[in-house]
Amino acid sequence: MAPSSKSTSTRSETKLVQELADILDQAGLAELEYETEAVAIRLSRVSNTAPAVAMAPAPAAPVSAASLSAGSAPAEPAAPANPADHQGAVTSPMVGTVYTAPEPGAAEFVTEGDMVKAGQTLFIVEAMKVMNPITAPAAGKVTKIFVQNAQPIEFGEALAIIE
Repeated sequence: MAPSSKSTSTRSETKLVQELADILDQAGLAELEYETEAVAIRLSRVSNTAPAVAMAPAPAAPVSAASLSAGSAPAEPAAPANPADHQGAVTSPMVGTVYTAPEPGAAEFVTEGDMVKAGQTLFIVEAMKVMNPITAPAAGKVTKIFVQNAQPIEFGEALAIIE
């Protein structure tokens, strides 16, 4: 009788993992954690979508900037039209709520003008009760922050610019 009980348990765990994977896909999340006293599950996706999105604006921006600068001087005002297209833009990898500090009342992770190191935490994005740190992709100076604490954000939305 124990083997069938184990088999039933395995099927229910498999079903739970599939349901969590469906939630991960539907919500567009990169990670999802689920934990009870009996089980702890962490799903993480290595997605080619995010790098493709991150890489697509970089080639697109120089093309549009080149065509604008060849025609007239307003090439610079075109860049701020979509801050996510900026070369130093740090964008949100998911839909959620952005937090600029580790906890309420604490100092913000970074402010405009701060020098940051690659890998330094800039923000936290909460998605489905999971706190996801957003780190600096490279060292540099934070020249612009586009978000406020506890603000809802979308996938690909510019959070800050590091130059």
